Amino acid sequence: MKMDDIAKLASVSKSAVSLALSGKAGISKETREKILKIVKETGYIPRSMVKAEQVYRMNNSLRFLAIIDSTFVLEQYNKQPFFMELIHYIEEQSRLRGYSLLFSTIDISQFERDIRVLQKESEHNGIILLGTNLNKKQIEAVLAIQKNLVVLDNLVDELEVDFVVMNNIMGAYQACSYMVKQGHKHIGYVQSDFRMHNFESRKKGFEKAQNDLGFQLAEEDIFVLSPSILSAQEQFQKQIKERIKNNKALPTALFCENDYLAISVIKSLNELGLRVPEDISVVGFDNISESVIISPELTTVHVEKEMMATKAVEQVIRLINNTGNVRLKTIVDTRLTIRKSCKKV
Repeated sequence: MKMDDIAKLASVSKSAVSLALSGKAGISKETREKILKIVKETGYIPRSMVKAEQVYRMNNSLRFLAIIDSTFVLEQYNKQPFFMELIHYIEEQSRLRGYSLLFSTIDISQFERDIRVLQKESEHNGIILLGTNLNKKQIEAVLAIQKNLVVLDNLVDELEVDFVVMNNIMGAYQACSYMVKQGHKHIGYVQSDFRMHNFESRKKGFEKAQNDLGFQLAEEDIFVLSPSILSAQEQFQKQIKERIKNNKALPTALFCENDYLAISVIKSLNELGLRVPEDISVVGFDNISESVIISPELTTVHVEKEMMATKAVEQVIRLINNTGNVRLKTIVDTRLTIRKSCKKV
């Protein structure tokens, strides 16, 4: 549903819809009410129009809250493939259950100030918090202003809070099992320079696979890259060139903590004249849309984003309806998506 669609349903211009949602003058009271009635019925609210919240007042509304930073959840987080898919499914599931979805962002550098501002905004029944990059204290601060809280893409065991997260340990284990079945014994690890729950759990899954499947990880086979860059990374290339120069064997396969890292690794290796998967196999994690655009197409761990979104919406509505006396921590299993970036040796 877009603004153009609202305009067609109301038989008005797009500018009239914009005026109605922003609360500005220029249209009649009857036209405004007609537009807002359609908006409510369709569950439409534009992310870009902050003032829409002042006009679009409903008893059934959820708030999607993201804490942005300069490392992973960027200012344009809603355009990052993984988060974009999650948001799409959350919008869809909210609308199906009769709830509108409001959007808010907090700058992590102004966390305390922005939390106070959010506390004054009562136009929601519950919050789905994108917790990807958050620590325990920050989650507790959000909980203090809204008890109907579900944290998505993170898990803090000791907090009495609802969480929904993918099975990171399982996913890394699945990836390693596949590489070993393909004959790889010299497997390297590509990790993010920014640490968070998901990456730490993926590392645990990799380490468990090491112990169970009998391959070893040398310290020199751990590579640290930025997790949000899709282009080649100079420091990684420098490490690879140094290994080649000193006649040191490179890993035959690399497990990457997310698809951004994997795509960056493929581009970095290509620039050095190393072929994927002929020279080095690469496996990622998340199954973002870019994983089928890169050449070769990326073998990766598929995260069930639609299921995570569904569970998050179900759990926050459960809290709103006072049927959630016990907090839930939901872990959604992953599956491996096999493409062309990992081959037998």
